[in-house]
Amino acid sequence: MPFTALGLSPVIANPLARLGYTTPTPVQTQSIPIVLTGQDLLARAQTGTGKTAEVALPLLQRIPKRERQAGPSALILVPTRELALQVAEVLDPIGRACGVRTLAVYGGASRDDQIDALAAGVEIVVATPLRLIDLMKAGEVKLDDIQVVVLDEADRMADEGFTPQVEWILRHVTGEHQTMLFSATLDGQVGNLVKRYMKHPEEVSIDSPTDTVGTMHHLFLGVHRMDKDKVVAAMATAAGK
Repeated sequence: MPFTALGLSPVIANPLARLGYTTPTPVQTQSIPIVLTGQDLLARAQTGTGKTAEVALPLLQRIPKRERQAGPSALILVPTRELALQVAEVLDPIGRACGVRTLAVYGGASRDDQIDALAAGVEIVVATPLRLIDLMKAGEVKLDDIQVVVLDEADRMADEGFTPQVEWILRHVTGEHQTMLFSATLDGQVGNLVKRYMKHPEEVSIDSPTDTVGTMHHLFLGVHRMDKDKVVAAMATAAGK
């Protein structure tokens, strides 16, 4: 199935083909049509299943091209600078072909260069939470015009303690917008983000037969503390048979 069959325009599909992307992954096949409708999306999929391109491709088609002095239209939050660069590298060549500008915003890089790029105007900001908050508090970037918010690797952001910062940022996105959340798991702190900041999201879940997240079962045993060693030894013996 070609990308155009999912609703992507040739303006985006053609540059994709030139870069060697001709066939969408299973999770892209399910999620891209949903994203293009503007519906909130939850996508549970393991690393390496095409989530970055899922985030990138529908955004390039949906967000409007704005005047250079306007604020960004889309925000992608990621846990690390490496992922910020990875997502931006996917977006940049395809975005250039359709007139959409992308900026990676992260710590450890020139703050002044990022400020200059924001002032010149970009449609999509791919950011780590701490650097984005720094720039927001300094008045260098505003989220008033954001129409799409993406939380990529949301479980990693929660594991690394960024949930309070993510929530602070989301509270500053006050206009009507679409929210997409990509994560290996959708419980715990990630589940709280879903409840607070998403509206009737469609859920896509892609698990391979070997994914532990999708196939693991938990069993809890009530054991007296004095019997724990015996129970563990018995379980280990049984597992070895």
